Amino acid sequence: MTQLIEKEEITPLCPHCSSPLQEIWFRKLRAFLGRRYVYFCPKCRKTLGVSHRKGFWMG
Repeated sequence: MTQLIEKEEITPLCPHCSSPLQEIWFRKLRAFLGRRYVYFCPKCRKTLGVSHRKGFWMG
């Protein structure tokens, strides 16, 4: 079984520019249903990921 361990003293690195990620920028994207967000590095502005939040009526 894989364990999930919280590490507050370690700062993650951007996988693109290798800068320490003290903060992560995000921007809301237009979507027909729900909300989508793109997360990106504040230094190189490359995408770290995209998420999708469903509305309460979508389950």
